[in-house]
Parts: sequence; C-alpha cells; structure tokens
Amino acid sequence: MSITKERILKALGTVEDPDLKQDLVSLNMIQEIAFDDNNISFSVVLTTPACPLKELIKNNCLDAIDKEFGKGISVDINMTHDVTKSPHLNPTLPNVKNIIAISSGKGGVGKSTVSTNLAIALAKSGAKVGLIDADIFGPSMPVMFNLEDRKPGIVEEDGKNKIIPLKKYGVELISIGFLTPSDQAVVWRGPMASSALRQFIGDCQWSDLDYLLVDLPPGTSDIHLTLVQSVPVTGALVVTTPQKVALADAQKGLAMFTQPQINVPILGVVENMAYFTPEELPDNKYYLFGKDGGKQLAESTNVPFLGEIPIVQGIREGGDIGYPAVLNNDASSEAFEKLAESLAQQVAIRNSQQKETTKVEIKA
Repeated sequence: MSITKERILKALGTVEDPDLKQDLVSLNMIQEIAFDDNNISFSVVLTTPACPLKELIKNNCLDAIDKEFGKGISVDINMTHDVTKSPHLNPTLPNVKNIIAISSGKGGVGKSTVSTNLAIALAKSGAKVGLIDADIFGPSMPVMFNLEDRKPGIVEEDGKNKIIPLKKYGVELISIGFLTPSDQAVVWRGPMASSALRQFIGDCQWSDLDYLLVDLPPGTSDIHLTLVQSVPVTGALVVTTPQKVALADAQKGLAMFTQPQINVPILGVVENMAYFTPEELPDNKYYLFGKDGGKQLAESTNVPFLGEIPIVQGIREGGDIGYPAVLNNDASSEAFEKLAESLAQQVAIRNSQQKETTKVEIKA
C-alpha cells in the first residue's frame, strides 16, 4: 500500500497527548504533512516549548508510523510549539496568552527568587515571558536582574503615554523599583499601591507574551484583589517552605484564590528550601525545615505538587549579584527548569479542561 495523508493521520491518530488525554490528530497538533515514496515529514505542535513529554510524544509518533508503514520509511518530525491561551476574553492585555499569579502566604519563603528563576527558565525554553514585580513595598526584581540603575522608557501610543518594560535574560519586566529611588521607602496607602499595579498591567507596552508572571507580595491584600479584579488570571502558583508556620500561611493564600467569589484555579504548589545539599557532598540531603510539607499541602488540598527547590548557596548568590541560578548549568538550574516544565504542563491542562476565568467583581 502506498503512503497517503489519510494513512499518516490514521497512524498518528493512535498517539495520545499524555496530559490532555486525546489523540494528536483530534487536538490538531499534527501539521505540515509531506511525503513521497520513502519519506514522511510532519510537525507536532506542542502546547508549550517547555513540554516535559516532548521526547515521549516524538518516540510514540515514530512507533506509530513504523507500525503503519514498516521500518523502511524515513521519518522527519519537527517538534514545534504554540502555547495554549487561557480561555478568556482579555481586553486589558489582549496580546498575553496566560497570566499567572505567584503567591505565598508568608514572607521570606523565597517567592521572588522562585518567580525570577521560573520566568527565566520559561524564556530559556523558548517561551515569550513577562514578569510584573507586584510587591510594591518590597520590590526585589531590580537587584535580582542586576538592573538597579535602569529606568524604563516611555512611548506615546494613541495619545497616551506607555511604559516600556525593561528586558533581560529574555524576560520583559517592570517593577516599582525602577521608578523610585532605591534608598527610599515606598510609603503609600493601599489604594495607591493598587493603582501602581493597574498601571503595570494596563499602561505598559507588553509584547506578545505566552506567560505573564505576577510576583505578588506575601499574604492576602489589596494587591491580590486588584490583580483578580483587573484581569482574568489563568491560575495561581503557591510557594511555601516545609515548616508548619509557612504551610499554615500558604494554606490561607491558597484558600483565598479558591473561594467562590474569586475562583482562580491553583496550578500547583512548589516547596522552596526543601533540603540542603552541601557542594562537597552532592548526594546528601539535609531537611533543615522539615520534610515533604509542600507535598502534603498539595495532597491535602487536591492540587498538583510541582516540585522541590533545594537550599543552595548559588541560588542566594545569584539573586544578590543579579545573575539568577537558573542561568548556570548545575543542579539548581535543573530544579528550576523542571519547575518551569511542570508549570507549563499544568497551564496546558488547565486551558484544555477548565472553563474560562473571568475578572472578579468584588464591591466591598
């Protein structure tokens, strides 16, 4: 039997996306099919460049073609991507596919460190990424990106001034720290801080983005409500450390997003500072703050557990010098890259299986 497009689609129709639980043909992930007597080529359009199952899907496609046509056929598969968009209408940020809130119930758990490294890891994978430093009273992104002396530009668009986010390590970012003197405190009431966040969302000239991460301040505050009232949030990531006091506050932060009037999906929990591994003893793990606290929180609340980030001196040093740890080729960078893959995976599942998120209407 000769090679036909119908037979190729029949074969690839047996290959299932492990996350979305549908075959690649039904999901319209098979494109650009070409063939002759002995060669077949096609593209597999993944839901994210950070797909952790890329090689599995590719190998399953090769097996399906071999089963249909035999071993004598040359197969060329182009693994590409088109990041799925959160199913909502977003007039405020129409060119942003997914808005992800990164929160923690408690301060000091490394949420901004996780946000920074996660944003860069997603950008390294090939995604288009933006980052809003929404911690108005304690901005840290200027230091972590080594941009303490930089100021964003201003451009006029449709008669209105727009802020041009700075860009470094492949990430577009904005922070109040770029707009105020670094040695002065921001002493504002809640409405002023909320107004600043609304400007970062609506008055910035963001590019076409696959993911816009919003690094929220600790706790539950006006800033959190302003975010969910301003834009439909794709989902929230909760950062915690293993000890009981951090978990109790993380539980409150998680509960805020899931209460009926807010109803933002939880994409997962990440446990930061999960264990300490000395450089001279790379196989040893010391659980300084307890073990598996974040995992147990995820299990008890029935949300995904996205992984552990160890305590590594290089992560702290990277944040201090403005060269985040994910840029290194070591165990800590691998941990953040795996976290980025897990988060992107959960975003794709959420967009496929859950209904649209809407802006929150809260009058009080």
